[in-house]
Amino acid sequence: MKVEGLEIVSASTKKVPTTNDNILPEASEEFTLTPYVQDLTERALAYLEVGYPVHFAGPAGTGKTTIAFHVASQLKRPVILIHGDDEFGTSDLIGRDTGYRRYKLVDNYIHSVVKTEEHMNSLWMDHRLTTACQNGSTLIYDEFTRSRPEANNVLLSVLEEKLLNVPALARTGDGYIRVHSDFRAIFTSNPEEYAGTHKTQDALMDRLITINLGNFDRDTEIQVAIAKSGIQRPDAETIVDIVRELRGIGVKNSRPTIRASIAIARILAHRSSHARLNDPVFRKVCRDVLNMDTAKVTRGGDSLMPQKVDEVIKKICGHGIRSVSPSKN
Repeated sequence: MKVEGLEIVSASTKKVPTTNDNILPEASEEFTLTPYVQDLTERALAYLEVGYPVHFAGPAGTGKTTIAFHVASQLKRPVILIHGDDEFGTSDLIGRDTGYRRYKLVDNYIHSVVKTEEHMNSLWMDHRLTTACQNGSTLIYDEFTRSRPEANNVLLSVLEEKLLNVPALARTGDGYIRVHSDFRAIFTSNPEEYAGTHKTQDALMDRLITINLGNFDRDTEIQVAIAKSGIQRPDAETIVDIVRELRGIGVKNSRPTIRASIAIARILAHRSSHARLNDPVFRKVCRDVLNMDTAKVTRGGDSLMPQKVDEVIKKICGHGIRSVSPSKN
């Protein structure tokens, strides 16, 4: 007697373990907690503790990412960091199929009966948004407007309904992951006119509480320059005042930023120089670091910014200096 063979085929989705992307932020020795920073922190924490995502918006160099990490550290939860990218799609946030695993079992224990079982598993790997939602981590989405708006659509249900739509899971379940109650989100972004940024959909912005950041107040900038360089306070005050004065040149200008103050302070500390009018190192460093065409004013095709830098140094230091063309130094 001959018996037909029996074949069973099944398919399912299997998750591939992901690497640990968690960050545990801690304040460095250089971190400066001034009343300005403390106020921003307390406001942001109040919004996050109620359950609202916070969005720090502002020009480059205003400390958005630093403050985001500081606020996140106060929540005492692991942090997952995502950097916005124009190449992102939704799958880069939630995860994707990474391939298939197939195996076949042939049972011929009874010689007249052949039983064949084939299994094919789709391999799914979570990405950082999914991991943060599942584990209740704090998500920092840095410069999220660099990602295309359609890639960020998945955030709408995460922030409002507390559900993450994962279509691949529909094969074995309902296709949704309920967001952990400890999940919190902090976003940062540059102005829309910056190169490489996208206009964000209103539906997403409506779910965020936006804190607009400008440059730090004078005292904070001075303390940051000292902490980052070890320079003496009188020198730090002079450097910061020069940088802040130059921000008044041009229209809607936020440059030079605090990064310029830090750079000048570090170089002076390294060269054992001081922020004085008669210090040639100081004058040359200022011209090099502050050599940016924020004024967008030229004479004979040459930028007037070097002359403006000399004028501001003269004004802040309180003594006259001879304006020297950069080509002669």
